[in-house]
Amino acid sequence: MAGGALHEAKRPVSAVLAGPYGHPFHPMLVTVPIGAWVASMVFDLASRFAPDAGFLAEGSKWLIAIGVLGALAAASVGFLDLFAIPAGTPAFRTGLLHMGLNLVITAAYAAGFLWRRAGEAAGPVELGPLLLSAGGLALLAISGYLGGKLAYRYGVRVADEVTQAGGFRR
Repeated sequence: MAGGALHEAKRPVSAVLAGPYGHPFHPMLVTVPIGAWVASMVFDLASRFAPDAGFLAEGSKWLIAIGVLGALAAASVGFLDLFAIPAGTPAFRTGLLHMGLNLVITAAYAAGFLWRRAGEAAGPVELGPLLLSAGGLALLAISGYLGGKLAYRYGVRVADEVTQAGGFRR
């Protein structure tokens, strides 16, 4: 990638919408779905062992809903970050795979929420919804790896090297 294209890939399409140069909103927003979905798995597993587990199953269902809403917010600014990457580059292909996985993950959790709403919350989480959530978390780990690759290897939406060097001067 030419130096100019790399520099442009690090700048936001819109600083107001995507976050200022070197400090994008997408990584901040992804903490909501990641945290909510990990916590929902903890509740799911706890519901399998706790007596009177209905409250855990109900809590897990609503954590999944919070995660889906958070994922939609993160995706909205993630799209803006993707548009800053020049098409046809390894970074762009990685971004497309990252986005595709996240869309699948979000759809799976939305389906899991609906599945849980249709079922009973009086007891432990059923095996089907629990396995769907576990699969979603596994894909989320892969997608998170790709997101890290975009930021740390390719420098997408990270300040340029000259700006970064300012943090290492005495």
